[in-house]
Amino acid sequence: MKKKMDFLGRKPGPATLALHSGIQRTELRENSLALFLTSSYIFTSAEQARAVFADEEAGNIYSRFTNPTVTAFEEKIAALEGGEKAIATASGMAAIATVFLSLLSSGDHLVLSRSVFGSTTNLANTLLSRLGIGVSRVELSDLNAWKDAIRKETKIFFVETPANPTLEMVDIEALAQLAKEHGILLVVDNVFCTPCLQQPLALGAHITVHSATKYLDGQGRVLGGAIVGPQQLLMDKIFPFLRNAGPSLSPFNAWVLSKGLETLSLRMERHCDNAEKVAQALGHHPRLERKVRYPGLPDHPQHHLAKKQMRRFGGILCLELASRPQAHRFIDSLKLATITANLGDTRTLVTHPATTTHGKLTPQDRIQAGITEGLVRLSIGLEDAEDILTDILQALEPTQDMN
Repeated sequence: MKKKMDFLGRKPGPATLALHSGIQRTELRENSLALFLTSSYIFTSAEQARAVFADEEAGNIYSRFTNPTVTAFEEKIAALEGGEKAIATASGMAAIATVFLSLLSSGDHLVLSRSVFGSTTNLANTLLSRLGIGVSRVELSDLNAWKDAIRKETKIFFVETPANPTLEMVDIEALAQLAKEHGILLVVDNVFCTPCLQQPLALGAHITVHSATKYLDGQGRVLGGAIVGPQQLLMDKIFPFLRNAGPSLSPFNAWVLSKGLETLSLRMERHCDNAEKVAQALGHHPRLERKVRYPGLPDHPQHHLAKKQMRRFGGILCLELASRPQAHRFIDSLKLATITANLGDTRTLVTHPATTTHGKLTPQDRIQAGITEGLVRLSIGLEDAEDILTDILQALEPTQDMN
């Protein structure tokens, strides 16, 4: 692909990379990506089988860890993120768990931001603690808190920025510099932005992870995950875990995700356009406890940081009502938006984080993460922006007093 694109004299744009990277054509000369639904691969001789298993000859062995369709997806997401290598997994949480279990051992220490997906927190609090891995949780945007949390056993900083669901951010470049000074790996969950809006590796992060289930697919069809980073680190440390433990992406899901990536750049532009229009129009609606949370608003407390490290501001925004009953009434009053815990769909989606995505956290953990009982997360879809806004406004109209 690099040789093919040399005529540009520069790195291809994201739309071009999404369409022209990860090409795994066969001798049948197909135009669209082929789907290899096979569990294993044959060899011409016992000697060839020995050579491939011994890594003396390149070749596919078993689809748990080698499949051409999966490889095509990996090459495409690596190209978009600007990484040397990608490893695909069965889900976003499988990607995160694979990173933790590949790179951390008993006695090691992980520093985790308070503002991450609920299952990431639960994974750290349960599985990692049982394995003897220390976990410290700090305020995402407070660089001094990250510095103070460092121990000699600290191996990983893990962040999600913008955070789910609070949209809090950290200065990736500054945190990467701190990690570098102390020999720590910085891992960034880039699910809200995708590589079309933010490239953590270019800002100094070592690894990015994705729930490909979200924007990378974009239509709520399949599960998938991805880990992107340096070739040697991923192949020496992470690939052996995938090969032996098997949190593998299915070829069919890889095929769907590859096709989703082809339209990612286009979709992200529309998601951003719609979210910006809705956030600006809502302003400080009288039914809201505070102004809409959206990094693209000039009065967002981290708007300057969003402008520095994001190309645009994403498709997620949050509303905050006075209480859980008011939040539930608002959600139930929506006509166009769909109630589901997913995000990044073509359709506008809505959820109440305190009782869904982060419902398994303790009340104290939710409060520390900034997740109130009245917080509502909206994943703005690709409908006409005026229709999305009309739906939200009608749902905010009081039909009865609720406290």
